[in-house]
Amino acid sequence: MNIQPIKTEVDYDRALAEIDALWGAEPDTRKGDRLDILMTLVEAYESKHHSIDPPDPIDAIIFRMEQQGLTRKDLEPILGSRSRVSEVLNRKRTLSLEMIRRLHKQLNIPLESLVGN
Repeated sequence: MNIQPIKTEVDYDRALAEIDALWGAEPDTRKGDRLDILMTLVEAYESKHHSIDPPDPIDAIIFRMEQQGLTRKDLEPILGSRSRVSEVLNRKRTLSLEMIRRLHKQLNIPLESLVGN
């Protein structure tokens, strides 16, 4: 099966091209196994060399609002008063731990996105 580690961008590009060619291979076959291994190697390479930081917490909230068609008023039971929602979305007030918990639980926003850097 001769699979090499991905060490360079050239190796990475080759692996992606091969994944593309193998896409849809049946599981538990020679091609399916090769696809699984290549995908694991690519994921490891990407996490090391192409990592994506979580979004800004407010951007994550706004994105979720757009996805679910929510308004600022819909955030009032989660964040508090109308003015508190405005302060949070305008970045004048930081999220409290309780706000983070409620946003995560009620809107399913990943904690990593809400905590930020």
